Amino acid sequence: MDDARLPHAGPTATAAASELPLAGVRVVEFTHMVMGPTCGMILADLGAEVIKIEPPSGDNTRRLLGSGAGFFAMFNRNKKSLAVDTQDARGREIVLRLVAGADVFSENFKGGTMARRGFGVEALSKLNPRLIYVSHKGFLPGPYEQRTALDEVVQMMGGLAYMTGPEGRPLRAGTSVNDIMGGMFGAIGVLAALRRREHTGRGGEVHSALFENNVFLVAQHMMQFAVTGRPASPMPSRISAWAVYDVFTVQGGEQIFLAAVSDTQWAAMCEEFGFADLRTDPLLATNNLRVQSRDWMLPLLRERFAPFAAAELARRFDARGLPYAPITRPEDLFDDPHLAATGGLAPMGVPADASSAGHALHTRAPLLPLALDGERLPLRAGPPGIGAQADELLAQLGYAASEIERLRRDGVLAARAP
Repeated sequence: MDDARLPHAGPTATAAASELPLAGVRVVEFTHMVMGPTCGMILADLGAEVIKIEPPSGDNTRRLLGSGAGFFAMFNRNKKSLAVDTQDARGREIVLRLVAGADVFSENFKGGTMARRGFGVEALSKLNPRLIYVSHKGFLPGPYEQRTALDEVVQMMGGLAYMTGPEGRPLRAGTSVNDIMGGMFGAIGVLAALRRREHTGRGGEVHSALFENNVFLVAQHMMQFAVTGRPASPMPSRISAWAVYDVFTVQGGEQIFLAAVSDTQWAAMCEEFGFADLRTDPLLATNNLRVQSRDWMLPLLRERFAPFAAAELARRFDARGLPYAPITRPEDLFDDPHLAATGGLAPMGVPADASSAGHALHTRAPLLPLALDGERLPLRAGPPGIGAQADELLAQLGYAASEIERLRRDGVLAARAP
């Protein structure tokens, strides 16, 4: 795969790049893992030129195994890579030259790391007063800010793990919800700061944090306590707001989620399946009455739905406009007909040094979950190889080819990919 340049998401992906909302915005990114890279990915998908700064050996996230194996490939598309040794004064000079002409600087390292490297907010804002400096941390400034945070840490201390697992068994959510949303809020902050800069001419500082993001996620349960005076129960033992809103085990042991969340939907479900006795039972006349009757109503519904095949239930619920869902694994989504029909998955190549598989591969990746004027934002390039755009970027900064090669020989820049 040449320089990690990948198949376009569509025939107009390159042509559309200059028309994307953030075309012309340059982002210099010092990030790793998920939170910071997510912010950069969103900005890149929106058209910004995002330059990922990583050490000559590459971001360690490239080499993660297990649940981290997909991090780099997912959150670093549409970016350029400059692999440079910032411990060397010549490497720092390269980064500072980039920052002097950049719009955004993004980082998610432990507090004080960037300042020690010469890339703190005060130093970079003096160099470039129009710069927007976005930091992704575990906590916003305050008593907790020096703690080391991970998505799991803040899920445990922020109420999300308590709400997700059964009583006495706190359970983290099944994906990096705070890292991803924290990066998203970082991107929202950048967009707000760019808009403000149009009026003031000045840059500014944006902070996004895992813990505060997690608190925002569980705020509905905080407000539930505020308005009812009763603590929210964990989701597996909660009192649902809806009478029929659950997973049912049916023919052959298959499972399907079925719901009827209004009186109209309840009537439609009863009519479809011939549950006249339930439809006319005064104890089940309204949603709130059905919620109060869930202890005996749900076992009865489970018994009645058990003989049906999941596919038949899906077809009949769909025909009636009733909510339902198959229980899908992540790998099944590659074959989802809706994603296929709407272009929600774009072809993407992954270079060997961005794949824990140890070799280059081609796959498809989900696009941002939004459309502008009916068009999905294109995937213009997959995750870059280590330092893949170094020559291009340094040439723009005025470095001669001979200087670039000397920096490479001296180990300031990553070696060329074989």
